[in-house]
Amino acid sequence: MRLCYQIGNRARLPPVRVIARRTLTRFVESLKGQKGQRAVKAALDAWFREVHRALWRNSAEVKESYATASIVSADRVVFNIKGNDYRLVAAIDYRRQVLFIKWVGRHADYDRINARTVQYGD
Repeated sequence: MRLCYQIGNRARLPPVRVIARRTLTRFVESLKGQKGQRAVKAALDAWFREVHRALWRNSAEVKESYATASIVSADRVVFNIKGNDYRLVAAIDYRRQVLFIKWVGRHADYDRINARTVQYGD
């Protein structure tokens, strides 16, 4: 289990671990042949890199990094991807610095799910 590490006299959280990047890859593959696939891939890759380097202790710090993110509950966040064309629902365990991707899809499809309860594979 990754808790924290020491830098000088200050303890720091480790970077956020994203579970699972394969979810993003599969989503991009599902868009094969569609006009915006490359742009979606680029946007998800950029999101992954930014989140992987993040050091969030709570949802307020997520909101500082992503002003357009929606805080759904203490551990659920909805990120806007590629402007607002796509959405990504994540559960974040701030203590362990782990982000679980629960759902990714088009904005229109997001309106059909419950962001508070959706699970990967729903």
